[in-house]
Amino acid sequence: MSQSPYVTVREASQIMGVSEGKVMSLVEEKKLVAYRIADQYLRFKRSDIMALRDSGNVVSETVKFPYTPQERMRDLLVYNDFYIVAFLVILVLVGIVFFWP
Repeated sequence: MSQSPYVTVREASQIMGVSEGKVMSLVEEKKLVAYRIADQYLRFKRSDIMALRDSGNVVSETVKFPYTPQERMRDLLVYNDFYIVAFLVILVLVGIVFFWP
């Protein structure tokens, strides 16, 4: 993290210990002032972030839920189903080409 007077959304979320979505909701609720650079990049004053963090008005989102093996397997199958099916089709085709009498 650099020590410039302005920080990005990601740096602000790391400083305050909240998600990037929470930082954006604080901007929408007008609890945090955001600055646009070239009408594209969103920045915050480091002093504003530190003041908001130290005020106690923002609750840290440090609660983490365990990512169970069942959830990992489900996500693997859901997000990679095309590749799994394609791999099985290729195996069948290779078997037909090389091992068919």
